[in-house]
Amino acid sequence: MPTKRKAPASVGYADSSGNAANERSARSHPARKVAKKEDSKATNDGEESSDKDVKDKSNSNGSPAKEEEDSKAKFDHSRLEERYGIVQREFYPPEMSNERCAQYNANELPRPIEQLHSTLSSTESSRAEISVGKAVVHWFKRDLRLTDNTALSLASAKARNANVPLICIFVVSGQDYQAHLTSPARVDFELRTLAIMKEDLAALDIPLYVTSINKRKEIPGFLLQKFEEWGVSHVYCNIEYEVDELRRETKMAKQCLEKGISFTAVHDDVVVAPGELSTGQGKQYAVYSPWFRSWLAHLHKHPELLDERDKPTKNPSSARKAYTELFSAEIPPAPPNKTLPSSEQKRLAKLWPAGEHEALARLEKFLNDKVGRYKETRNFPAEGSTAMVSVHHSAGTLVARTSVRLARDKNSTKKLDGGVPGIAGWIGEVAWRDFYKHVLAHWPYVCMHKPFKYEYTNVPWSYSDPHLAAWQTGHTGYPIVDASMRQLNTLSYMHNRCRMIVASFLSKDLLLDWRLGERYFMEHLIDGDFASNNGGWGFAASVGVDPQPYFRIFNPVLQSEKFDAQGQFIRKWVPELRDVEGKAVHDPWGRGAADVCERNGYPKPVVVHKEARDRALKAYKAGLGRDTA
Repeated sequence: MPTKRKAPASVGYADSSGNAANERSARSHPARKVAKKEDSKATNDGEESSDKDVKDKSNSNGSPAKEEEDSKAKFDHSRLEERYGIVQREFYPPEMSNERCAQYNANELPRPIEQLHSTLSSTESSRAEISVGKAVVHWFKRDLRLTDNTALSLASAKARNANVPLICIFVVSGQDYQAHLTSPARVDFELRTLAIMKEDLAALDIPLYVTSINKRKEIPGFLLQKFEEWGVSHVYCNIEYEVDELRRETKMAKQCLEKGISFTAVHDDVVVAPGELSTGQGKQYAVYSPWFRSWLAHLHKHPELLDERDKPTKNPSSARKAYTELFSAEIPPAPPNKTLPSSEQKRLAKLWPAGEHEALARLEKFLNDKVGRYKETRNFPAEGSTAMVSVHHSAGTLVARTSVRLARDKNSTKKLDGGVPGIAGWIGEVAWRDFYKHVLAHWPYVCMHKPFKYEYTNVPWSYSDPHLAAWQTGHTGYPIVDASMRQLNTLSYMHNRCRMIVASFLSKDLLLDWRLGERYFMEHLIDGDFASNNGGWGFAASVGVDPQPYFRIFNPVLQSEKFDAQGQFIRKWVPELRDVEGKAVHDPWGRGAADVCERNGYPKPVVVHKEARDRALKAYKAGLGRDTA
């Protein structure tokens, strides 16, 4: 039997449907290619390119464009995955082939993070020679705070030393939000946060210019135009680890330099930067436990990595007059595709107050009042014992570095894995965010609709509309699953243990493509984060990094009895079952409460767990091309 492992801190996020099993073709097999011409110039690595872009790649870390093009499998664009919205063809190329994934694993293809590092390194001396212009810019993305912000601190210092103003900018893009499946709740949270930030920065005479650019590919050109318009020669931003963003920043660094502008992108969203940790063989960790030990050792050796970055300092008083239009510019509304009704905006504002001040207050309250019992209670959704700061980590109103530092400072020791068990345990959960970012950076194909364990690509998933709808709306007939999904649909949030339960149920009991669940989570969670979401779904579906074995299948009734023993969570979110007494609430149809279910309209189970389990085992074995485990 495999050794049991601790479940990850965050089982990610999902959406779609059809009854036919997924018919995989030779496209997905590592040893074969299908000679079918692509109908687009989309690269197989997550972004669409022009002919010029392809030519430019010939100079990228010794990876000639022709070799790169020749290595690509040709995909049929009519696959079920695309029809059900897993691959958004308006933004991305078809699913990558297993063969190409193997090339990344064999270091035959440069990773986007490596290309960015190479570009920043090769241009460092040239950028250092550029004198400061009329102003310095910080480009906000998913770092919506003034406190402990690496790039913002560097930008402020550069401006202060040159006695020029600091200008901040944020771009709202409907296409970008759609491409990333960002939930309307998350967009609303960001816009509310930006309004708070605009006031905080204005108090320092620093303008925050927030504008809308619908088409995501127009953002770099628009920014370059603004940099030149403002006479800016130094720009700073924090690194994002998704493929498109890494490639965008690599191009921008080159394009800016051509115009005499220094573009600096730095690590900030992670405590330890990707690439800093490796095994004794010099490889990236693919298992959390040894990675976490290395992460701890690295931070104990380099405690300065947890030091707080300086806050931005006040601009010269002349900035108010010089940038009147920027100070007076209003925060734009949410794009039409992400707009919420005003009543929903008000409701979410009460549930999820925005901004870094709220983030720090919420974290402080958790560390003072709840962290002592965190390790014992974190898995019980009715307890309300978690920090509830995941949305702040995701939006960047709170950075993991701050969380780990403040937790450490509340402890009786500076050792991150010692002292109060609840504090050490919570730090370990925060570390999962770093782990999944490291995975995303080193195995970029997980950002391209492929599972980390790409050999599972051929599992014959189902695309059942009725089953998917039952799961999405919380009407599966399994109370713990239904309570969890209704919590998500009401709060735009779900308890972590519940995320694991519903993800396992979708991918194994219903045998639905796990990426449908991943998408639904992203489109509904206020704390949606691609790396954590993808990692969590990969764990639950047994196709991701450091997953549970495919033959370990959660029994939803046993999970319910273990983590909601008294049924408090179920009765809160499934009112049809409030009259069910005792343990029957975990399985009302099977434990003598059928009359209550019928009277209140609670559905029968959509599948029989034992039968579903057997079906899942056969499907996984078939996908792997084996008769036995």
